[in-house]
Amino acid sequence: MGKTGAARGRPRAFDRDAALAAATRLFWERGFEATSVGELTEAMGIRPGSLYAAFGDKRALFEEVVHAYRRSPVGAFIGRALQEEPTAHRAFARILREAAAVYPDPSHPAGCLVISAATNVTAQDAGVATFLRGLREANLTAFRDRLRTAQREGELPSGADPAALAGYFAAVVQGMSQRARDGADAAELTAVAELAMAVWPAHAPDGPAAPG
Repeated sequence: MGKTGAARGRPRAFDRDAALAAATRLFWERGFEATSVGELTEAMGIRPGSLYAAFGDKRALFEEVVHAYRRSPVGAFIGRALQEEPTAHRAFARILREAAAVYPDPSHPAGCLVISAATNVTAQDAGVATFLRGLREANLTAFRDRLRTAQREGELPSGADPAALAGYFAAVVQGMSQRARDGADAAELTAVAELAMAVWPAHAPDGPAAPG
């Protein structure tokens, strides 16, 4: 009985956070489909049985990776900008400028995990693509909501189209992620960010002052 109790009380034989970080890097570099369980267990320093016991199957591990990524500084900057900036203009300018710095940062794989990790998935893993699409759609909804609020508050002119503008910024962010994966550096992406903000709808000359 003593041995059983000791076994039950024995701590995990691996650092769960370190293992999750290793899985994150692998999924981020290769995507869900191209990452095998064998490659994951080797990178995480654990046996397959430990992976299944601690995280569930490959898809459950991937979803935990994505949720942890979205709470990290490199994954949470969009939500923070929308919440913290006093105007929509400043929020979107910050999102694009931070994307230009984060996506090509050599300290981690290039681009955005949520944007790039489910390319070329097979039909049996279509749920992974749907999962990530849902997260991207949630960002798009947050963009629309912030822009509609800006319009109600007079920051955007009445003739602006918040839905179209939200789609535009979502497309720019996703494109910046792919450009980073293709080798674009921070200088190139910063130039893209500045050009993207040039489309911000302006009020008529006698309307409210331009946003800060």
